[in-house]
Amino acid sequence: MSTPTQAVAPIEDTSLTGFYKDMTVPERRTFWACATGWALDGMDFMIYPLVIGTIITMWKVEAGTAGLAGTVTLLASALGGWGAGYLCDRIGRVRTLQITIIWFSFFSLLCAFAQNFEQLLVFRALLGIGFGGEWAAGAVLMGETIRAQYRGRAVGSVQSGWAVGWGLAVLAQAALFSLLPPEQAWRWMFALGALPALLVFYLRTYVKEPEVAAQTRAKAAATGDRPSITEIFQGPILKTTILASLVATGCQGGYYAITFWVPRFLTTERNLSIVTSTGYLAALIIGSFAGYLVGAWFSDRYGRRSLFLTFSLGAMAVVLAYTQLPLSNQILWVLGFPLGFFASGYFSGMGAFLTELYPTRLRGSGQGFCYNFGRGIGALFPFLVGFLSQTTSLANAICIFAVAAYAVFFLAAYALPETRGKVLHVDG
Repeated sequence: MSTPTQAVAPIEDTSLTGFYKDMTVPERRTFWACATGWALDGMDFMIYPLVIGTIITMWKVEAGTAGLAGTVTLLASALGGWGAGYLCDRIGRVRTLQITIIWFSFFSLLCAFAQNFEQLLVFRALLGIGFGGEWAAGAVLMGETIRAQYRGRAVGSVQSGWAVGWGLAVLAQAALFSLLPPEQAWRWMFALGALPALLVFYLRTYVKEPEVAAQTRAKAAATGDRPSITEIFQGPILKTTILASLVATGCQGGYYAITFWVPRFLTTERNLSIVTSTGYLAALIIGSFAGYLVGAWFSDRYGRRSLFLTFSLGAMAVVLAYTQLPLSNQILWVLGFPLGFFASGYFSGMGAFLTELYPTRLRGSGQGFCYNFGRGIGALFPFLVGFLSQTTSLANAICIFAVAAYAVFFLAAYALPETRGKVLHVDG
């Protein structure tokens, strides 16, 4: 039997900003809604790594135990992402996105009122369900709304909102910890995490369901052939699901091993204060933002797979230099830019890549499961790094787990096909 030819859209304008000039009004509204949501999502998640030192001191918990809260958040996000992806295929992308945003905003606010570490652990776990679901719904919404020739740059540019949110969290930390005592400042940090709830009003008014998804769901309802939650593990789709899950595991495991513990690394092994370390984190964040934008352009110009292979190798090289070479703090500050660049830029291709791997009727389930399976396994890395740091240096622990993760990322990406420019169709 012959294999159907994959429809590929021509890419006429390959510049980074070319996609935005040609966007329709619905595409731009979806773009800004998802970019804002992802920025606030990034701010929400990065708050905990920034206050972890205060939590350790105030409640006298071990580093490994403190890292457990990050791990639990990510494990819960894996379940939330898979569940939200399935809901996307059943009730729609936009409605699911609204539910997930309200969910994680509410539990971020509850974190501000935690009276002990056990309560904080529960609230972070519940927050993680919405946190994982928000990405699953937003990524598939963007992937289906934006035309094929611009999908990589548009979805990748939205991904850069994570760096913006990370920057907002660092600025909030610098301001609040300068104005308030630590035992109050960390609570206000979590209270800021409730801001994404305001985005729901915009979503309800201006962002519409992608036509390809709405038509596919309508056909499924008419025929009674609704997708099963286990269908992504059957037939030829199974191989795609396994490899895509390994790609997501490697890329996120490496990222979390670095970003979760670098703030602590700077204040302990480099003896910087919380306020002084802000400049070092700023270099990391600026590099991250640049990496997202360059990665978005790269994925449309050279392909998703090429992006993953190039940036995973770059990330391994910079992590080794950052953690293993006897560098001065000044050189370490300079290295923050390429570390953020390579450890973040590959995410720009993930949303479009996973969107293009699956048929429309299974896209939410497949994309939600693979990305958040990666989150779930990657969730172990903050805990494992913290645990290993009790027997070796934190720098060594970060390096071991980050390099191992990027090796998995490289090999799994190499085994998957290129999907750049794939045109999405109504199933059936």
